[in-house]
Amino acid sequence: MKGNVVKVVVLGGTGLIGSKLVARLGEHGHEAVPAAPNTGVNTLTGEGLAEVLAGADVVVDVTNAPSWEDDAVLNFFRTSTTNLLDHSAKAGVGHYVALSVVGTDRLAESGYFRAKIAQEKLIRESGQPYSIVHATQFFEFVTGLADISMAEDGTVHLPPVLWQPIAADDVAAGVGRVAVGEPLNGIQEIGGPEQFRLDELVRTGLAAKGDPRKVVADEQARYSGALIGERTLVPGSDARLGEITYEKWLAQQQ
Repeated sequence: MKGNVVKVVVLGGTGLIGSKLVARLGEHGHEAVPAAPNTGVNTLTGEGLAEVLAGADVVVDVTNAPSWEDDAVLNFFRTSTTNLLDHSAKAGVGHYVALSVVGTDRLAESGYFRAKIAQEKLIRESGQPYSIVHATQFFEFVTGLADISMAEDGTVHLPPVLWQPIAADDVAAGVGRVAVGEPLNGIQEIGGPEQFRLDELVRTGLAAKGDPRKVVADEQARYSGALIGERTLVPGSDARLGEITYEKWLAQQQ
């Protein structure tokens, strides 16, 4: 590190969370470098990794798979994480940070979360100083759940379990704090400031957009392909909570 200035390379740095993280780190005086396929860096092929990681103090992986089909998403996270870990070690990066999801270890029935479990295992076993940030679902994706949970008759079936989603701005803040801190060699959970019922919040979000679809509370409905319990998606008591409420976030969108 150069004084208190940290050089952070953000993989997925032009996406929703990555772009916010790059901006936030820059505002705090750090050198934040966005890296993504559209900047010539590809974690899946390894293209551009050696160049972009040269001189980096921290690498943050907020990438996501282009396809969530079981085999494709597993291949993405295994291959891209292996490439990124290898190049980070060669570059002497001192802190490897990855964004993952609250409840990942409880969702092995889901192909997507099996891939995230594999990603986290690779990081833990790499021998590199690391931090994994487990975030709850983002406000930005609340209504998108309706699209993937819609039955043939147009109704949306969701389990009425507890949920504590978070604004993308608060995710970026949480990941940023971890990135410029000492490696945790463990997991930091982050979540929103409020708990809801999953079906109720999606119902509220659709109504705010003028979407007339009916949301049905269905205890047998699956979340990303998995049956879930009352607290599967809720962080523990030591989670760091964001400041932006859903009501405030909705008002910002309008």
